[in-house]
Amino acid sequence: MTTRKTMGKIASIVFALILACGSVAAQPARAILDKVAATLSNKGGVTANFTIKSKQYGNASGSIAVKGAKFRTTLPQATVWFDGKTQWTYVKNNDEVNINTPTEGELQAINPYNFINIYKSGYSFSMTTAGNSHRIHLKATDKSRQIQEMYITVNKSTCVPSNIRMRQGANWSDISISQFKKANLGDAAFRFNQKDYPTAEIIDLR
Repeated sequence: MTTRKTMGKIASIVFALILACGSVAAQPARAILDKVAATLSNKGGVTANFTIKSKQYGNASGSIAVKGAKFRTTLPQATVWFDGKTQWTYVKNNDEVNINTPTEGELQAINPYNFINIYKSGYSFSMTTAGNSHRIHLKATDKSRQIQEMYITVNKSTCVPSNIRMRQGANWSDISISQFKKANLGDAAFRFNQKDYPTAEIIDLR
């Protein structure tokens, strides 16, 4: 009986150590993402260029301006504004503006930096390092999350992400980012101004 109790205690200690090691292994990845979030959370905002390749959302290249949860994305065929709650999408060919409240997955596809608003809860972390880059793997611990997996490639020196790969269901999207710059952006830059598009038809989808 004593031997069984002793073995049971040893097994419990070993199991606790395994869990602890797993937690320690995740800490560097979380710490790096915290640094990335701090870099992207420049008080005046940031700008960058990006290219997305996705079966779900299509392929496109454009530029983006981000300030906290707000962003403005400019594409050849459309411009998207998001003020942290409401999204406006101006489609040039149709001269119309669609207004909606986007989902988590839609936000990530339109704003490559949106992961800084979701990584802090509901995900486990792991990381590999090669050359001058960290590759951080986020996996959802909650099956209801729209984004079930993400791979974020981060420059070790600058803490700026260069590539984001995400999975929604069985669909993967790949986003490459370049020309990152700090900026000084006003909040009005992230809201649609109807005076700039006087002939546009407004379609409210909320």
